[in-house]
Formats: sequence, structure tokens, C-alpha cells
Amino acid sequence: MADSRRLTPRTDQVLAEPRIRAATGRLGERIVKAAVRDALELCRAGDLRPDDVVPAALAALPSSASSLRPVINATGIVVHTNLGRAPLSAAAVDAIAVAAGATDVELDLDTGRRGRRGRGALAALAAAVPAAEDVHVVNNGAAALALAASALATGRNIVVSRGELVEIGDGFRIPELLESVGATLREVGTTNRVSRDDYASAVDEQTAFVLKVHPSNFVVSGFTSSVGVDQLASLEVPVVCDIGSGLLARHPRLPDEPSAEASLAAGAALVTASGDKLLGGPQCGLLLGRAALVHRLRRHPLARALRVDKLTLAALEATVSGPPTPVAEALVTRPEELMRRAVAIGAAVQDVVDVCCVVSAAAVGGGGAPGVELESAAVSLDAELAAPLRLGPTPVVGRVERGRLLLDLIAVAPEADADLVAAVRRCVTAAPSPAPLAATPAQEQ
Repeated sequence: MADSRRLTPRTDQVLAEPRIRAATGRLGERIVKAAVRDALELCRAGDLRPDDVVPAALAALPSSASSLRPVINATGIVVHTNLGRAPLSAAAVDAIAVAAGATDVELDLDTGRRGRRGRGALAALAAAVPAAEDVHVVNNGAAALALAASALATGRNIVVSRGELVEIGDGFRIPELLESVGATLREVGTTNRVSRDDYASAVDEQTAFVLKVHPSNFVVSGFTSSVGVDQLASLEVPVVCDIGSGLLARHPRLPDEPSAEASLAAGAALVTASGDKLLGGPQCGLLLGRAALVHRLRRHPLARALRVDKLTLAALEATVSGPPTPVAEALVTRPEELMRRAVAIGAAVQDVVDVCCVVSAAAVGGGGAPGVELESAAVSLDAELAAPLRLGPTPVVGRVERGRLLLDLIAVAPEADADLVAAVRRCVTAAPSPAPLAATPAQEQ
């Protein structure tokens, strides 16, 4: 009998196969060639039949040409920075697909002349925040604050509380960001306490604006005092309010989280925020406020360097004017519904793994609503499953507490429950004796 390894097909023959050619058109030659080469090596080694080379190569191909992989966010953090912050709504994804081709992003089809860039997204944002006289969008939240400082405070002073000189993600610090564009900070108050008189004493002819900064990822409690936007607005200089998390209007589940509408109504001249946090949209920076100030920022030379692309504009418009985003839906999902789903998932895997269902404390994340716990529910598994689930074909990222892996469902879409079940069953190589399924408080894990 002939050695099957000698029947290994040539590379050009495999690449010419219709299904492989179709994959090349979708993913590109480099990715497909690598998968074909690996399959041929297995065939030459005798570990793969010649007839199985094409199916093996196709099975090894990624779902897209990007190295990014979809992940199930079971961490209990709704807006997880390491997982890309806000997941986009289906409406935003559809809008991106439309924007991927040639569009009228900066063309007035009626006149055939140049039009205002992103007018649809800007109009939607303005309609969502009636207190804003005008709005503008840049490429992230830090860029929004940097543009405001550059346009309004280069060579001048910004008055800010010492308790609000925060560090944001990856070691970036607000004071250094502001000073990098030529502004000088006038720090007032102490770490834990500041008064209106502290601000008033620091304001002089060199003051460009007073800055109010969202505390981001920390809470100061105990012997504290702060000054609200309404009090700062009575000073003789503009108040710029960096609300950070991008909440456009007050949310009943987050009563203390600052919103753009409330800040402007309280007297802020300008509000800056991120678009990919509580708003639930793409990464961008929002600027909302007095028309004269926003116009000045829009015409500043730095604004061109911070401009967003057509994909971001499309996704932002769909986010603001479309149906509720995944973030919005997560915040209103009832804990009882999450527990019902957790029990159903547990029942589907209890024949192969030790599992129980627990009440869980979730968080907003992304610097939003620091210190606020959101009641949720989780599937509790042995902590040793954390790595296998994270490294599986469909990565599942949970959190480990007290020797247990919690798969919190607050940020998991209901339609992903079946994928979660499949991932758990796939990663369990041995089937331990099933334990009774029970809904127990988190502290009893």
C-alpha cells in the first residue's frame, strides 16, 4: 500500500481549492497560507490524511482578518476597559457597516458642496442634551479635556481642587495632561476638603476657567467637603466640568453620578466626557456647552488632529438616537432575572462540573460610579477553570473570589448564555460528581 504521506497535495493545489480561495478573498493571503502550510506539515508527518488537508486548514482559520477575538465578559464589570469598554449596540454595528463605504460624511448631497462633518451625530447628541447650546466630538475623553485646556488656557491658569487631581488609566494623570498643553494649575483646598472660598481666592485675571473633575476610580469618604457646579458657576470665570463616564442624563440606578444635562443646568460652561463608557458608544470625547466656547474649540488647530473618523460618527449617532445599548440594558436588568439565568446555566452544566449560583456584587467600571455596587448573579465554579475558560475557542473572562470562579451575568447578553454553557462543558475534561444546584449568597461561596 502506498504511503499516504507521499500523496500530500502541493501548496498551489490547496490554495486553488474553491473554499480556500474564498477564504483568501475574505481574510487575505498571509493568514490563509499559514493555515494551509500548517495543515500540509501535519499531512507530511502522517498526522493528517491528504483528503483532510483542506478541511483542517479551513477549521484553523480565524473568523476575521483581525487578531482581536470576541470575549464573553463575565467579570461583573459592565464597562471593562481591558475588554474594550462599552460593547456596541446592534444599531451601531449596522451603522458602521454602512459607513465603511463611500458616504456623505462631509458632503451636502442637496447642493453638491462640502457639508458640516458628522452633522447627523452632532445633531443627535445635541438633541439628547437640550441644555447644551452646541456640541463637538473628538477622539477620546482625555482629548476633549486637552482641547479645552489648549484652546482656553494655554499660558493661563486652571483652578482645580487638590482632591480632583486624579490619575486615569495606564498611569496617565490629569495634571500632567493639562500642563502638557501649556496651562498652569492653581491647586486649591486639601485632598479631602475644599470650599467655594478656596476657589474664589485663587481666581484672578490669569484664570482661564475652574475645572471640576470626576473622581474616576476612587471615593473619598469621612471628613470631606466639595463644591458643586452650581456654587462654582457663581464665580466670574467659566466652569469646565469633566464628568468622565459620559452619562448624558441622570440614571435612577446611579443617582450620584454626574450627568451632562445636570452639570450644564447647574451652570457649567462646558462639559467633557467619554463616549465609550456609560453612554455605551464608540471611543470618542464629547464636548457640550455654550455655543461660543464650543465654536472656539472646533476652530482650534488641535481640533483637526483630534478629529474622529466616519465609523465613529456613524456609531455615535446610532448609539444616541437608536435603541438601548448593551450598557443601558445591563444597568436596568433585574437581579431576579440574572439569577434565573444563572440557575438555568448551572443546571445545564451540573452533570460535568461542581457548580452553584450566587448573589454577586457587580460594578459599572471604566471610572464610572466608583464605589457603587450593582446587585447581580453569578455562576460559581472551581477557580481552576479560570485559565481553561479564558484560553478556550470562545474566551470567557470571569473573576476569582475566595477560591471560586464567578461568571457574573450582568454584562453577558442573554443570547450568549448558550455559548457560556458550551464553553464550560468544553473546558471540563473530567466530570466530577455533580453537586446539588443551589442559589446561595456570595459570602457563602
